[in-house]
Amino acid sequence: MDGLDVPDRKVRLREVGLRDGLQSIAQVMPTAEKLAWIDAEFAAGVREIEVCSFVPARLMPQFADAAEVVRHALGIEGLTVAALVPNARGAQDALRLGAHKLNYVISASESHNRANVRRSREESLAGFREVARLAAGTGTVLAGGVSTAFGCTIEGPVAADEVLRLVDGYLAAGAREIVLADTVGYAAPNAIRSLVRRARAVAGEIPIALHLHDTRGLGLANVAAGLEEGIREFDAALGGMGGCPHAPGASGNIVSEDLVFLLQALGFDTGIELPSLVAVRDILARALPEVSLLGAIAKAGLPRGFAPPSVSH
Repeated sequence: MDGLDVPDRKVRLREVGLRDGLQSIAQVMPTAEKLAWIDAEFAAGVREIEVCSFVPARLMPQFADAAEVVRHALGIEGLTVAALVPNARGAQDALRLGAHKLNYVISASESHNRANVRRSREESLAGFREVARLAAGTGTVLAGGVSTAFGCTIEGPVAADEVLRLVDGYLAAGAREIVLADTVGYAAPNAIRSLVRRARAVAGEIPIALHLHDTRGLGLANVAAGLEEGIREFDAALGGMGGCPHAPGASGNIVSEDLVFLLQALGFDTGIELPSLVAVRDILARALPEVSLLGAIAKAGLPRGFAPPSVSH
């Protein structure tokens, strides 16, 4: 993997289990347990967490406590607090609280976008421009996500040109980060390499992150392909929780703990103490007893004598 021989050995993990993970289950996690989850992940070295989604509680009661969760997370010095905002109303709520980053998502698949947010892709782009107008001058970072970027269980293949058109629209409106999402786990490493190369050519100096799912077992292989192409930020969920309710057949995100193990085994500095991160699973097991947590490292343990790179926070 010659592409990994680069000066930048720091990789950032953004924990999305509190949003993507919780949106995929029926059980509502108690607020106190969410706060304990955030505290424990930060203590383990995670420095960015997507803590909630600003959607109406009648649609997703899992996020009825979004304001309380954001306020708590903002009290942790050194933590980047991100929130998903589906529209201008959600952005207003997140901005009022002072969230550091707003994540906005448009599907590359027209069918999935309508199923997910009941709007066309053009209407969603117009919505992002409104969010950008609201956030102007606040210092809040806007991240533009393209879901189903590698394929869709409703439409099938998705043209790369459609993904790049959305990337260009985001950048024109003021996005400071682009997130390419394999929402349904269709991608293989060759698809990751190809789309990331083309997206980086469009984005220039704007960073690109990958949001990968392990639906078909290629999640970590796709991480390795992204690393080869210079990606240094990945979304992941503790215990592999997650999945879009509006994407048939979609299942969990790549497992945060297994991602950290891969990165450390390759010599990357994540700033995360892996045993401490694995221990956070105890909070989920206690609060969500009906949820099956995934993860090879939690099951098998670290190899005897494994020596990760020195951890820097």
